Amino acid sequence: MINASDEIMGASTRRGSIMGFRLGYARKAAASLEKDARPRHLSPRIGSAAVALICALSIGVPAFADVQQTDVVAGKTVEERGLAQDQCLDISTPRAIVVDANGETYFERAADEPCKIASLTKIMTAIVALENASLDTQITVDNEAATVGQSSAGLLEGDTMDLETALYALLVPSGNDAAIAIANTLGASMASDGQGAQEAFVAAMNAKAEELGCTDTVFDNPHGLDYDQWAGDAHSIARDVAIMVAYAMQNETFRSVVGGGSTTVTVTGANGVARTIALESTDELMGSYEGLCGVKTGTTDDAGYCFAGACSRDEGELYTVVLGAPSSDERFSDTAAMLDWTYDAIRTVSLISTPSTVEYQGGDSPLAASVAQSDWPDSTVPATVSDPSLSVELFTLAGAVSQEVSFETLEGDVRAGDVVGSLTFTQDGQTVAECDLVAAQDAPAPDFFQKIGVWWDRLFRNMQGQPTVAQSECYNNTAELSDR
Repeated sequence: MINASDEIMGASTRRGSIMGFRLGYARKAAASLEKDARPRHLSPRIGSAAVALICALSIGVPAFADVQQTDVVAGKTVEERGLAQDQCLDISTPRAIVVDANGETYFERAADEPCKIASLTKIMTAIVALENASLDTQITVDNEAATVGQSSAGLLEGDTMDLETALYALLVPSGNDAAIAIANTLGASMASDGQGAQEAFVAAMNAKAEELGCTDTVFDNPHGLDYDQWAGDAHSIARDVAIMVAYAMQNETFRSVVGGGSTTVTVTGANGVARTIALESTDELMGSYEGLCGVKTGTTDDAGYCFAGACSRDEGELYTVVLGAPSSDERFSDTAAMLDWTYDAIRTVSLISTPSTVEYQGGDSPLAASVAQSDWPDSTVPATVSDPSLSVELFTLAGAVSQEVSFETLEGDVRAGDVVGSLTFTQDGQTVAECDLVAAQDAPAPDFFQKIGVWWDRLFRNMQGQPTVAQSECYNNTAELSDR
């Protein structure tokens, strides 16, 4: 079973290079086309896009790239956040999204706009297969699967293999033949009276999409072809595809298949003889962009160039979706740009920044505040913080960190370590961290005779319009919060 993870994954600073990526792919001039589209229609598109990309890079400007004021950064548009041009994500794809393993959305462009997703459909095909059969289940290639054409794993009618092998054939070279073989084999045991095997399997795909919370996704076949005999209402949105990717990547078999690159598998032919098939990955970022671990390409005339990616580094995991990019080069360069931009903006920030220190428990601690001791007219208690190394991982483009200070009313004796207040840190209206202010030293209350003196002192202060209790003050400065 595939289980969604509640683990909160962090993110690292950038290690990829978007311009290096664009230049590398531009030099190919015409990137290899995933074969699930009709080549006679797409060849001119590839040539013109590649030439345009090369020309643009030669003068230092990314081809077709675009910054839109309606792009959404951490829940608000670029315009609402007032971001400068150089802070924004510069990509060409019309529909995109970046999320993390915890469901946090960092960037979106038209993420709820329905469109064709081509072979990204196979992500859900794999999910349903993994959740409805064991990996040793035997998959048989029938005539329909063997003759579907377009993007193929090279399977022949009568071939048999276990489900794990079939998943490699499905996801590595984007095999339409494997998609139909899996659906027809597994769907046979799902079908109710009068329902075809493939129909039952696709129904399970749609049911799973709904279960995952996808709001605008419809499947009508297991491979994603969308023209001629496969034309229909199949569609999805970038946000839903991200949900599917994040869910699928919790399954170790899925991760292994999409993260391994090109490989070979062995199938048994109709004559009983084993045959080795070389599977070439359609993921051109694999092995070139640090941490890239999948997931899936897709291309048809109606869908354009699509890619769902996953990037895992020591600090965390991000998922990207690009739908309808103008060229094959740009679906990959846009993905690299999205990852670079997001990792660049995710930083660990130290939240305690004070100009002075105070002695506390035998060492120097940040002097975070002076808190009024109400029994005295002019006395304050020096306070430090419960966690001097307090830090938090933040997406810095979501806005500056604000600090709210709360002071306790201090009456009677105060002992070192007593809680005398608190600091609450927020970003974009959301609490990101909290810590206590604690007394750094003992501060006794006035004794009987001192109280008499305090009474007279306050009497004269009242007569002169002066404050009768000291002012509490915070020294922690959020404006000086630093990256760690």
